Amino acid sequence: MYRVLALLRQTDGFLSGEEIGKQLSISRAAVWKAIGKLREEGYEIEAVTKKGYRLCTPQNLYNEQELKTGLQTKVMGQNLAFFTELDSTNNRLRELALTGAPEGTLVIAEKQNAGRGRRGRVWTSEADSGIWMSLLLRPEIAPEKASVLTLLAGLATAEALEAETGLPMEIKWPNDILCHGKKIVGILTEMDCEMTQVHFVIAGIGINVNTKSFPPELADIATSLYLESGKVFSRKPLVHAVLEKIEQHYQAFLDSGNSFAVLLEAYRKRCVTLHKQVQVLGQSPYTAYVLDITPEGELLVQKEDGTQEVVYSGEVSIRGV
Repeated sequence: MYRVLALLRQTDGFLSGEEIGKQLSISRAAVWKAIGKLREEGYEIEAVTKKGYRLCTPQNLYNEQELKTGLQTKVMGQNLAFFTELDSTNNRLRELALTGAPEGTLVIAEKQNAGRGRRGRVWTSEADSGIWMSLLLRPEIAPEKASVLTLLAGLATAEALEAETGLPMEIKWPNDILCHGKKIVGILTEMDCEMTQVHFVIAGIGINVNTKSFPPELADIATSLYLESGKVFSRKPLVHAVLEKIEQHYQAFLDSGNSFAVLLEAYRKRCVTLHKQVQVLGQSPYTAYVLDITPEGELLVQKEDGTQEVVYSGEVSIRGV
């Protein structure tokens, strides 16, 4: 089927069923069957007697073949699995990772029925409205260094979306992406490791693309590219842009000896948590002022009594944002 599609892509105009069959060494009946399957996947193919078939430019098609076409990466997303519906892309990718899936494997779904965010929160993942994907990384690093990959994924996604849409993207530490003060991207990073070795890291990324409304409990804190711009966006170029930027930053991270320092300044410029009064959550919540972000991706905060502390992980609530 996709060999027929490739031929139609390469042809400017019509290509007869006979010629397709000849080039691919298949029967006319097999050509007709392949055309039918491509139409079922949403490809618009014009058929004219004595002329053959012509591929009309697909508009906003979102499937495995389209996502693979034109992706300019060496590793990220080159091994790709697309699903119409899943419970969770993170769950499915974990299964693949445990059976040896290579680094850069991407699982992407049109819809998730059990998507989740940080701290076990539900992440709404309806069909046609967003990008729900999970990316597999296999860095040779110690487990205590893996948390910076969360920041790396957030920075790369923010930069890619801003470049593609023109909308301003900011980051709430560690990896929530905001547009005009509302959350537009959620990232959930999970790790499989031993005491001294990381087996793999999964970066789950949820992007609200064409969502036109949110339930009342989310309307004041969540947004989408559509709500911020009034435009409907094709998801394929957004996926490509995010994967390409992640690959760029991940390679820089590896080349620098697994140090986030090479990306720190770019992250600081986008981080709205810096120089803000925040509520640090945990067993004993406290109020603090954010002084800086360390090269290890941690928050350096000053408590109300003047003492300083490093926040290694968890969650902070930014007052006034």
